[in-house]
Amino acid sequence: MSTQHIWEVKAKNTPLLKKKCSHCNSERFQCSDKFRLNAQKKNIDIWLIYRCVKCNNTYNMAVFSRIRTESISKEIFNQFSENDTEIAWKYAFSQEVIRKNNVEADWESVAYEILYPNFSVEDLINMNEEMISFQIRSSFDFNMRLSTVTRTCLELSSSKLNLLFESDAVYCNEKPFQKMYKFKNGDVIKVNRQILINTYLIGKENLFLSTVDGQ
Repeated sequence: MSTQHIWEVKAKNTPLLKKKCSHCNSERFQCSDKFRLNAQKKNIDIWLIYRCVKCNNTYNMAVFSRIRTESISKEIFNQFSENDTEIAWKYAFSQEVIRKNNVEADWESVAYEILYPNFSVEDLINMNEEMISFQIRSSFDFNMRLSTVTRTCLELSSSKLNLLFESDAVYCNEKPFQKMYKFKNGDVIKVNRQILINTYLIGKENLFLSTVDGQ
């Protein structure tokens, strides 16, 4: 059975919102990780509070509008009431909620880190699999191209990554790799091991290439 290696993409902050402030000249709002709740009889409104990055003016992004209180579990209601950071980030990254509020997220404002196994050429040579399999794990989708993650995790220059693509050596979810594709949690990337080795060795000594070809 082949091994599936993990590429973990971890966001360090929530995306800013592209929105003009009515009190200053700023065009960005930052999530406060806090909610505003307003209950009227059996209905409830829930907003995620944003603040202008310059003057602290507030903007409330609707999460739920006029929904029945019984439609929200007690556990989730308590998370909203207690300003739980995990659920705040969930909705701050929700492209559906952002779209419904007719605002735009600044996805480039999201800082991130990627945790991945670092394979040497020798490690790759000693593997048995024809295709090396990787799975992406991420709690949030933030409009990042899969090609960016792949180039980082394989530690390749853009030109060498393009060589892999041109050689049809990379597949995503069993389909040919699309450069413009934005990654999703659970995506599986497979890379042809031999072509990857040869790509790493471009510009290296011919002696090393002979060793690989003769394995």
